[in-house]
Amino acid sequence: MKGLHHLYLTVGPARFRVASTWQKPLDQLAVLYKDYPASPDDYADFTVRLEPEKPWRRYIRPSVHISGDYWLPDAAPLPLGQSLLAAEMGMNLQMALGWRRHLLLHASSVEKDGKALLMTGLSGSGKSTLSAMLAEKGWRFMGDEFALLNPETGMVHSFPRLISLKNEAIAAMQAIVPDGRFGPLMKDTTKGDIRHIVPPLDAVNRMADTAKPALLLFPRFGYDPVLRDMGKSEIFVRLTQASTNYVALGETGFRSLTRFVDTVPTKAMDYQSSDQAEELIDGLWSQLP
Repeated sequence: MKGLHHLYLTVGPARFRVASTWQKPLDQLAVLYKDYPASPDDYADFTVRLEPEKPWRRYIRPSVHISGDYWLPDAAPLPLGQSLLAAEMGMNLQMALGWRRHLLLHASSVEKDGKALLMTGLSGSGKSTLSAMLAEKGWRFMGDEFALLNPETGMVHSFPRLISLKNEAIAAMQAIVPDGRFGPLMKDTTKGDIRHIVPPLDAVNRMADTAKPALLLFPRFGYDPVLRDMGKSEIFVRLTQASTNYVALGETGFRSLTRFVDTVPTKAMDYQSSDQAEELIDGLWSQLP
């Protein structure tokens, strides 16, 4: 990739090569991922490319087009000021479209005592904020974007990327997270204001450690606090919709998800504040065997 700057990143079991026309996003990534393990042999599972869609867009109203081993042909470029977001989106895209070693669930996950709590739901459900909050209160952060379910063992593998916070969640986490762990504030993205935070160091140091899935929650923010039971058929369908590679894994994906639904207790959780959510989660966790 002549003429491009390069950075290699290792996150959990995946290695990425990020190639960029501009040095700026790589410098930002290098700072935020400085405690992650290096990739000394320059091997990568995936390549992410950040380039101008047209040559003149490198200088005139510069914009970043996301491509790589996998890409979406109709994806709109992002302003250069959002190049860090573009890099993160590029890594997400490679995992979503190309990863086959695990069943991917669009979920956040945290661990305590060798057991994993998974949370999945629509955008705005608060799963990223809740996982970030719990990571500051004694839980080990395992992932924000994807939970990696091992098809053979049923264990959850860590993928502790940067935690993406949106809008009001940014101020909420600034109250409890040291400022040195925050990335730049990116305003007026398609999802509003976005700011990344680096997970606690323990999450990075222990990202090779797996955990047994012990509880699945479908959180929903903005409603009176309550826990609701869910039928297994509904859970199964919603998790197939939350997986980017369920269909690609075929029978392996079906067996993995069936075992997960049959063995992992699940609740729908409504809440109006992080304190309410934490109280509900603690109550459920204390009842686990």
